[in-house]
Amino acid sequence: MVGRIIETQADIAEGMAWLASHDSRFAQAYERTGELPLRRRPEGFAELLGAIVSQQVSTASARAIWGRMEAAGFITPEAVAAADDEALRACGLSRPKLRYARALSQAGVDFPALKLMSDENIITQLIELPGIGRWTAEIYAMFSLGRADIFAHADLALQEGARLLLGLEDRPNERRMREIAGSWSPWRAVAARLLWAYYRVEKNREGIR
Repeated sequence: MVGRIIETQADIAEGMAWLASHDSRFAQAYERTGELPLRRRPEGFAELLGAIVSQQVSTASARAIWGRMEAAGFITPEAVAAADDEALRACGLSRPKLRYARALSQAGVDFPALKLMSDENIITQLIELPGIGRWTAEIYAMFSLGRADIFAHADLALQEGARLLLGLEDRPNERRMREIAGSWSPWRAVAARLLWAYYRVEKNREGIR
């Protein structure tokens, strides 16, 4: 079943109001962060490839690599499949990411069909692709498909943001983060936006590209 879709800034405001009414710490953090970004992105191959590029690198590095990919025109399945390894590595792709990019270019993903799937079915289908882990699938579902109740539980910036928000002694691991974020349903994707913004304010570092 397809749940709530975040399409406009009004949806973000609705979700934020719900979170603040359920936990005053969200309201306090929101006073620090100000209006949260919509962060809606296009759907399709380029966005999923961009999520692969962002894996396990800083936001600055991810932006730089993606900028080179765009400049070279390597943002379509056809262009990636036709490019030689040297050209892709020159953009900053590691050998594993080069392999994942090629696999994605040849996978024939039915992107329009993903919009009609439940959150968990989207994740299940995407993680079958080489190089697409749960984090990458969650980021795609959250930003490109606008799913309102998706949360990237293994994201280190979200974990640290939660630690700061909740006053925890230690940063919660993925399992603990799942337990914590469960109470933020059905607006977990808005909670994620708040935590990324709060992390940026508190740490002066970006948590997501």
